[in-house]
Amino acid sequence: MTKGLLPVDQMVPGANLPAYVQAVSSIPVLSVERERELADDLFYNQNLQAARELVMSHLRFVVHIARSYSGYGLSEADLIQEGNVGLMKAVKRFNPEKGVRLVSFAVHWIKAEMHEFILRNWRIVKVATTKAQRKLFFNLRGAKKSLSWLSSEEAQAIAEDLGVDVREVQRMEGRLSSRDLGYDQPVDADDDESWQSPQYYLEDHSADPSVILESSDWQDSSETQLHTAMSALDERSRDILSQRWLADKKATLHDLAAQYSVSAERIRQLEQSAMEKLRVAISV
Repeated sequence: MTKGLLPVDQMVPGANLPAYVQAVSSIPVLSVERERELADDLFYNQNLQAARELVMSHLRFVVHIARSYSGYGLSEADLIQEGNVGLMKAVKRFNPEKGVRLVSFAVHWIKAEMHEFILRNWRIVKVATTKAQRKLFFNLRGAKKSLSWLSSEEAQAIAEDLGVDVREVQRMEGRLSSRDLGYDQPVDADDDESWQSPQYYLEDHSADPSVILESSDWQDSSETQLHTAMSALDERSRDILSQRWLADKKATLHDLAAQYSVSAERIRQLEQSAMEKLRVAISV
């Protein structure tokens, strides 16, 4: 193991987050020369040990970035872990010939992974799905100076700064100010809290007596009309429709053609004629 690096089993921020932070902070920061040497070795020789040293020496920066997202109520350890994934992706794609330090290149990948994690876990219902909405989500969170709602002037200023419609800013502010609420009451809820559960105040239209009665009357009326219309057909047409549409095992045109000793085309014509008579009878 290279001097100053953590063992592999200590690379993941687990239950003992302070110990992890202390450990990664103790790893020396690479000099410009050493970073270039390692980056060249990885880029040209695919040396995995060089990749490991590059990752380990930059874990402290992931911790620093993760702490800037502490206001979302998510686990700092989880944010760090997601950021570490972004760091590893950055190291894999880093080209030392571009003339920039790894940390400058990696910050985009680290934040991208953290942003995805926040948007997946911050709310049950996603508040931002498009790229523009994600940008607005994070910028609006940082732009709000207090818990109060934005004034019209503040919303307009943010909209102009981000290049979006002011209505998008207002809609996103509404999403940020909302909270998740389970449909059922919590198991440990008391009588003073249970009324807030949607199950007690959302209307169930399917249980409305008037809707149930109306549906039942409509079904009875439709069945009566169909029965009357079917009884007005001749016996052969009625039998063709019954076997083609009402039987559990529906007959084919060829089955009925063999039964009535006519062509399948003749059965199709009789079926079509009977269906037209039904439509006319039911629409009256």
